[in-house]
Amino acid sequence: MRKTKRNLTAAVLVFAATLSATPVFAAKEKEESTSKVNTESISKEASAKDDGERTIIDHAGNEVTLPEEINRIVVTDTLPLPSVLSLYLDSAEKLVGISPVSMSAAKAGLLGELYPEILDADTSFFENNELNIESLLALEPDLVFYNAQNKELGESLASAGLTAVAVSVTKWDYNAADTFDAWMDLLADIFPEEKEKAEAAKEYGEKVEEEIQDKTDELKDEEKKNVFFLFNYSDTALVTSGKNFWGQYWCDAINAVNVGEEIEAERSNASVNMEQVYSWDPKIIFISNFTKAMPEDLYNNTIGDNDWSSVSAVKNEQVYKMPLGAYRSFTPGADTPMTLMWLAKTVYPDLFEDVDMTEEVENYYKEVYNIELTDDLTYEEVPVQTIGRQEKELRRKKIPMMTMVWGNLGTKPVT
Repeated sequence: MRKTKRNLTAAVLVFAATLSATPVFAAKEKEESTSKVNTESISKEASAKDDGERTIIDHAGNEVTLPEEINRIVVTDTLPLPSVLSLYLDSAEKLVGISPVSMSAAKAGLLGELYPEILDADTSFFENNELNIESLLALEPDLVFYNAQNKELGESLASAGLTAVAVSVTKWDYNAADTFDAWMDLLADIFPEEKEKAEAAKEYGEKVEEEIQDKTDELKDEEKKNVFFLFNYSDTALVTSGKNFWGQYWCDAINAVNVGEEIEAERSNASVNMEQVYSWDPKIIFISNFTKAMPEDLYNNTIGDNDWSSVSAVKNEQVYKMPLGAYRSFTPGADTPMTLMWLAKTVYPDLFEDVDMTEEVENYYKEVYNIELTDDLTYEEVPVQTIGRQEKELRRKKIPMMTMVWGNLGTKPVT
């Protein structure tokens, strides 16, 4: 079992994957079935070489036969996956359809800067938040990714004759690190020529987890910071993260206390009121990327009739908007290890004063995605770096927004 602590600071990831005729069996199945799966995969590999098809096991346990060539991909309701896929493949050219929610994040964050072609992906197969199978079929996808929890959609896709792969968001109990690793493993099965990135991501994540563990493990209970995640905030909504959502993982991973842990409601159903917030009196507030609210809205009470002025995090100017990198960082994604580190440094600045987030993000992209992030170099320049005695070419990306995105996103009160 992986440790529960991880570091997420990266901003944008590049998915560069080429197809291989060699079948690779899906990982992350239950331990008791591992030997059986491995044995079956050997026989499938032999037959796959004859007809060019490959077989994997997706996160719903389905045996999926992949086409020989995958050139057109649609991602339906697994919202962070387009960013992970683009970074893994180092291209978004194969993504012909994504959710409107994924598109809005691509336009607002770094993904559209890194891979402008993703902005050409179709979103019209969603109509009033409902997926239209006929419109999806018109995109002629070779492969469709969907949320493993949405069994009805999976059945509809199969009935339409589409090759569909289930990707789970909740199978790993809202552990963002384990979920991201599982996504990368699945992509490595489908696009094996880039599987080194999946291993590199795991190794880097484990390194971050260990660093955070080492620096926070000896915190006494009274030294652990109380954190409130503001998932959604408007005139009519005040939603946090209870114990069954990503906020719980982030707090556990950095040895902080999620003040909403007592709430059993799952996902985005943890509605609260200001009386509860007053009783919790959080020392730090993180505002997710799923709401338009900003720190100044709490500092100046500009949303609804709520008064935040007596809350410690507001009084001490400890309200932060979570970074919008490749995708909204509250969820698992290509930036998960970097998100974790950013949270740890923000909550415990004295313990992580030696961590330079810009440097951390640059190292992460270089080691995991083979990309050198820089403000002054162009795409055409190809530097060479020695990593573990192996010489690799690095694609350099000009990312003028990186420092802004992964800086300390706190906002001073307007005076």
